[in-house]
Amino acid sequence: MARIAGVDLPKNKHMDRALTYIHGLGLASARQILNKVDLPFTMNSDDLNGEDVSRIRKVIEEEYTVEGDRRREVSMDIKRLMDLGCYRGRRHRAGLPCRGQKTKTNARTRKGPRRGASRRK
Repeated sequence: MARIAGVDLPKNKHMDRALTYIHGLGLASARQILNKVDLPFTMNSDDLNGEDVSRIRKVIEEEYTVEGDRRREVSMDIKRLMDLGCYRGRRHRAGLPCRGQKTKTNARTRKGPRRGASRRK
């Protein structure tokens, strides 16, 4: 099992899909990485040798922000919006969707469980 950027890649998956388990890498960036190291997309993660892993690791470290650094970047972006007091920041602070979705009937993921009239006693 290969370990890249602090993440164990899943067994028996194509490499372009396996690299997406690393936070900050999507399918397009995973395929760009594999093109740079001259590996086929359909190669299984079980078939990697040490040299392949080190080449992939080197490309990711040099050109991409992944895992903890990426999570920190995103949280700092959200904090900056909240400090500015802009519309998106206020929606983040209130725990509401900030990309224009309607909230009268949907948005239960952001708003939490319903609090109806029966709970009001």
